[in-house]
Amino acid sequence: MRNMKTITAALAIAGAATVFGAVRFADFKQDMAAKVDAAGKTNASVVAGSDGWLFFVPELRHLSVGTFWGDDAAKVSRATSPTKADPLPAILDFNDQLKKAGIDLLIVPVPAKAAIYPEMIDPGTMNTESTRLDSSDAEFVGVLKQNGINVLDLAPTFIQYRKDHPDQPLYTKEDTHWSGYGIDVAAYAVAEVVRKEAWFPGVPTMKFTTATAPASLTGDLVSMMSGAKPGPESVVLTSVKDDKGGPVQSWRQSPLVVLGDSHNLIYSVGDDMLAVSSGFPENLAAKIGFAPDTVGVRGSGATPARVNLARRADNMAGKKMVVWCFTVREFTEGQGWSKVPVIKAAQ
Repeated sequence: MRNMKTITAALAIAGAATVFGAVRFADFKQDMAAKVDAAGKTNASVVAGSDGWLFFVPELRHLSVGTFWGDDAAKVSRATSPTKADPLPAILDFNDQLKKAGIDLLIVPVPAKAAIYPEMIDPGTMNTESTRLDSSDAEFVGVLKQNGINVLDLAPTFIQYRKDHPDQPLYTKEDTHWSGYGIDVAAYAVAEVVRKEAWFPGVPTMKFTTATAPASLTGDLVSMMSGAKPGPESVVLTSVKDDKGGPVQSWRQSPLVVLGDSHNLIYSVGDDMLAVSSGFPENLAAKIGFAPDTVGVRGSGATPARVNLARRADNMAGKKMVVWCFTVREFTEGQGWSKVPVIKAAQ
């Protein structure tokens, strides 16, 4: 009977956690909506949080809208057309194209900064694996998996990492993108998947060298602010060099494509991306032994990224896997999700 009581108690706790999680999400969703509304009254793109943390208003809006696919998509999406509001059909279509060509797809949505560090925008709030504040994103991951899409949900990994490494923030305070630590964690998680692919052992590899050091950077959110602005912040980055001591270059013949938004360019290509050879593609290369073929775009990683891939007009010849990495706010805040004929049928 003791075991039965223990099981019953555990189920009761689980049920309570589910209810509590729903309440927590509802409160957090309402708080994010209120902050978005307040920002809209002054046309602000940035909301200042605690301890110098800055947050992008479209990201907060994404976290506030709830279900964003199916019949609800057109109600909440900022897409240019209602027909482009639902991300699911476009994702399924892309996966089907790749599958027919013998190419695997791995979707890697980058969690919202406010979902991983909610207490910095909503004091007293905390995200957990069992009671996700970003529950709509978590639910959509489930929908994708039910439809046969391979998805790497980074949120649970990020939540656990910040718990174990409180002094290693996964995002920068002043930027919309992840930090060097966030890149390292994501690159490790993706590398674990890539290394299990049947084609992986046949790829020629090289020895990359890495060096980790702090850099003083001013993030993109600072430029969006009006009035007094904070100075640069110290961000720890891991730079990667190839076997000749040079920067890692995108490898056009690589069997692995890294596709998506500026999360694939930040700290990688310089200029407004702040640093070079220290981004996600380079750190992934160091972990798998070869450089990916990077197709990253400034802006939307949804439709424009796939359009760039289609413009190559090579039907993805020689490719074995696509890692599609983009921010979760793209699900609702971008221009929309169109079907793009990346791989065209033979005439």
